[in-house]
Amino acid sequence: MPKIKVLVVDDHTIVRDGISALLNLSDDIVVVGEASNGREALEVITNLEPDVVLMDIAMPIMGGLEATRRIRKQFPSVKVMILTQYDDKEYVIPIIEAGATGFISKSAVSSELTSGIRTLYNGGSFLSPDIAKIIISDYQQRGGTMKIVDPYDQLTDREREVLKLLAEGYTNREVGKMLVISPKTVEGHTTSLMSKLDLHSRVELVKYALKKGIITV
Repeated sequence: MPKIKVLVVDDHTIVRDGISALLNLSDDIVVVGEASNGREALEVITNLEPDVVLMDIAMPIMGGLEATRRIRKQFPSVKVMILTQYDDKEYVIPIIEAGATGFISKSAVSSELTSGIRTLYNGGSFLSPDIAKIIISDYQQRGGTMKIVDPYDQLTDREREVLKLLAEGYTNREVGKMLVISPKTVEGHTTSLMSKLDLHSRVELVKYALKKGIITV
């Protein structure tokens, strides 16, 4: 019987090592690789061909939300399980809407993690009990509708890249060089994304990126 192939994505080496060691104890699960951020994960998925990606949310370069969205678009057969310390609906709801089919807290026991991976592999979805409570509570508060409009979803991929780099402290000129576009084009993207997100200064932009898990400190 083939083993379930898992890619572990987290920006902390000690966390990746611990999770990998834990998962490799299971007879039916094997960790085929690790990545320190979402961009690395996207680069190695083609070669590693994982069945399940175990993804953190807050990571440098590309966080779990954007990575999940891109994985579901580029590799629709790959399942994404979010493993995170965040248990706030501001994180939970958007990441599920981005395409994750599993969400488990880092405080969960190891048996929940392996059970969740098996569930995703077999075509199901998995939410740890504390995360499920958040979903149910939000659903009830909204009168039975789960449709949530997140302004971040309205950003283009380029605007998301510009947002992240600006939040990390790069100037328009530096962002332009990194993305191979002119400073004027960067300014245009900045104006557009700040309008969509209702932000009015660089300080607000940084606060938003931190709250959203796009950058970490």
